[in-house]
Amino acid sequence: MAASACLRFRRNLSPENRLVLGEPLMSTTRIITVAALLATIGLAAPALSDAPQIGQPAPDFEAKDSKGTSLTLSQYRGKTVVLEWTNADCPFTQKHYSSGNMQSIQALAQKNGVVWLTVISSAPGKQGYVNGPAADVLTQSRSAVPTAVLLDPSGRLGHLYGAKTTPHMFVIDKNGALQYAGGIDSIATADTSDIPKAEPYLKEAMLAVSQGNPVAHAATRPYGCAVKYQ
Repeated sequence: MAASACLRFRRNLSPENRLVLGEPLMSTTRIITVAALLATIGLAAPALSDAPQIGQPAPDFEAKDSKGTSLTLSQYRGKTVVLEWTNADCPFTQKHYSSGNMQSIQALAQKNGVVWLTVISSAPGKQGYVNGPAADVLTQSRSAVPTAVLLDPSGRLGHLYGAKTTPHMFVIDKNGALQYAGGIDSIATADTSDIPKAEPYLKEAMLAVSQGNPVAHAATRPYGCAVKYQ
């Protein structure tokens, strides 16, 4: 999308659909390095974010899925896990579902034995909120194939992971360590024509982690609509 067209698109979006760019997470090694550098010049390091850090254990959680079943992260130990924050009414989410991009990555996850948990953290009355039956209808209507859809109307799970946007993606390895956090790809627009031109950060990270390889871009900038917390 040309710069002028992108600017026009942003102006036309309603406030709740405006593009939000999250900050990429730093690895623990980088945080320690920054803290050491600040110490050498007599400045205090900023407090560590409550969000999970790359290479560190991903926070365990218990959440109910769209069927009313309680699921935990720890029950999937031994498998690669993808967490996907979604909002079906967000144009940045729609970009990846209307094009079939998200579903193709979900199918690839399924083929490689990866657990895919879609998370809806929209609060009641906010854009994107659905109950269990509506979540199942949504999954079917957009031909999605997640392992499960987790309902997080209180926002507890979203805040636990520092989820900022929809979509916002996380990849956890078989030992329970966070190995990727960030955007689905490298081009922050709602234009489906940009998908083939973008670097597919999530797909690359998911495959690398599932194959036991290092992730080339472990922390990238997420983009999309702001998560509609309470």
